[in-house]
Amino acid sequence: MHTTVRRAIIIGNGFAGAENQCYGLIRALGLSHRHSLYVRDYHLTHIMLPVLVCLGTIIKSIRWPKEGVNKWLNWLPVSTHKRLDRLRMKFVDPQSIVSGKCIAFSNVVDQTDVCPAVYGGADQSDILEADAELIATNTSETFEKDGPLLVVASGRDTISVASSIKQLAPDHVFTIQIQHPRSHLSRFDLVISPRHDYYPFTPEGKKRIPWFLRGWITPRQPPRKNVVLTLGALHQVDSDALQCAASAWHDELASLPKPLLVVNIGGPIRHCNYGADLARQLTVSLMNVLPTCGSIRISFSRRTPKQVSEILARKFHDHPKVYIWNGQDPNPHMGHLAWADAFVITADSVSMLSEACSTGKPVYVIGAERCTWKFAYFQKCLQERGMVRPFMGDENVSFNYVYKDSELDSLRQP
Repeated sequence: MHTTVRRAIIIGNGFAGAENQCYGLIRALGLSHRHSLYVRDYHLTHIMLPVLVCLGTIIKSIRWPKEGVNKWLNWLPVSTHKRLDRLRMKFVDPQSIVSGKCIAFSNVVDQTDVCPAVYGGADQSDILEADAELIATNTSETFEKDGPLLVVASGRDTISVASSIKQLAPDHVFTIQIQHPRSHLSRFDLVISPRHDYYPFTPEGKKRIPWFLRGWITPRQPPRKNVVLTLGALHQVDSDALQCAASAWHDELASLPKPLLVVNIGGPIRHCNYGADLARQLTVSLMNVLPTCGSIRISFSRRTPKQVSEILARKFHDHPKVYIWNGQDPNPHMGHLAWADAFVITADSVSMLSEACSTGKPVYVIGAERCTWKFAYFQKCLQERGMVRPFMGDENVSFNYVYKDSELDSLRQP
């Protein structure tokens, strides 16, 4: 009987934040240093030992429809998009089926070997419709030779696929669902959920939820035995990754005047909303701490509103101490994590805060007072543990506060 997992697949939903958590778990399990076969432009990744043979699965993919109403429905499962696309072809453009104009479905798999380094990735333009039945069949047929299959999935779109694989091959797969699936947790062997997802069960959360709404709030039950709670988001930032990034970015970042302050700006979300007002606040605060900085490097995310980035760009584009990343590759994010002496991060991004706190360096948060619901609870947990501090604009960036190793470990992989 096989007791050791020697092969794994990651099922992603096309969002970097969700898929990064899967890669982080695989890395923590020691599989990232093995040979990786990355199926380019798709969201199914085989990570196996060098001696193992790829399952040889022909992956069918569907291109995410972006025309018309589809651009507003990116939260729907891939299977629903497939049905909508078929209806569109049938009633709107029936000739496309015959003429071959429709190129949504393909049996071609572009297989590219890539280095399993942190943030090495593929073109995310296509969405994979992972075939649960095919994966389960191949797993069962190769079980005697290759042992059980680890299935790691993250995000709402992946729940049905991961649970179906488990249902079809219950004795041959071990499923881990990252992020709370909201219901029927017994479908998975293990669920990894951030602690703030269980905010409704905290004394503060119970006070904020009217009794007649409590039956509608998920999760509806305290964590079960198969649930592992984390303080923040899983990620790939560990000591090995930081050492690798420090070496890779040495020539560009090592010579910068110290201390180096890295500013990471995300974007507004429903429960942490902000705009130009926060950008102006951040600008003033950065100007105030500039005398204590050797250099500042600012990065925007794809979610950053244009008005926010423009306000900071206008103020700092020609400042000798400040560098603003232009968004072009290579992405300096890992280099910044390795070489920064301190961070300023907007409160909206659980992932960026989790990664920065894992370095053990000072992390200052701007906009935490704008967070509500479980995101406010997440900020409160970090502050109570001494891991982050609000960015007020009167900080001495050269000051290095330290938090306990036990708290540092809580932000790292389980």
